[in-house]
This record gives sequence, C-alpha cells and structure tokens, in this order.
Amino acid sequence: MTETLFYHLERGTLEEVLPSLLERTRERGWRALVKAGSAERMAALDTHLWTYSEQSFLAHGTSADGEPERQTIFLTTEDENPNKAEVLFLVGGAMLEDWADAKLKERTRIVLLFDGRDPETLTTARSAWKAAGAAGHEVTYWKQSPAGKWEKQG
Repeated sequence: MTETLFYHLERGTLEEVLPSLLERTRERGWRALVKAGSAERMAALDTHLWTYSEQSFLAHGTSADGEPERQTIFLTTEDENPNKAEVLFLVGGAMLEDWADAKLKERTRIVLLFDGRDPETLTTARSAWKAAGAAGHEVTYWKQSPAGKWEKQG
C-alpha cells in the first residue's frame, strides 16, 4: 500500500512545518494535494503559502482559481484529486473516511500532520494510525527533536 507518514507537531506549528514539506515534495517532482479540515483552515493556508517567507512562496491553487490540473500544489476540503497528486497531505483535522479505499494506492505518500498538544487531535491521530496500519499502509511516525529536526521514531 501507500507509504503513510504521521508528523506529530509539538514544537512547530502547521504553518511553520507544511511549507518545507511541500518544498521537498516539489523537489522530488511530485504533485501535492493538501486536504484541510475546514474551509477557514484552507483559506488561511492559501494566504500563508504565498507569504510564509520573504525569499520564497509556494505557487498553488484552489477550486476558486480554476484549472486544478495545472497546479502542482492544490488545496481543498474535499475527497478529490483534481491535480493528479502523488502526495496527499491531511492537515487541520482532515482525515480519510476509509484507509482501505483502493484510490489510495494511486498515491506515493500520505502525510498526516497533527497537533500533539491537543488531546482530541492526538486521539484522532492514534485512531488514524491504527486504521492505516490495519488497511496495509506502511506507516511511520515522525517527531521533532529538541533541536527541531524531524526524527523517525520506533
């Protein structure tokens, strides 16, 4: 099945971590689909990805922009893949209803970023971990070191 990475955010915020992960995804020549848990979260990320750095920005689009097939990074709240992305990012509480869905085999990678400081989110991420593993995904867990570097756990 699909390589599935769980990123436990404790030291950094989603807004600090997501741009670098998207940059690395693009460097590998992969397209990304960012599924947010709400329209408000998606709108905030839409603005943030254009302005997160004075030296750089991440070109991306939403359904409001049209032509999703031209976007290497596409933001949504829906279960869709209009830009034929290889990597699916689940952020801001977004989850998959069915980890065993055959369409997930089309993905190279699924990345779930969750706020480990929120007990409810942590519980939801643990349930997703179990469901992903039970569905046959190759799951890995990543946590930030005190220095801020991402380290694979276990």
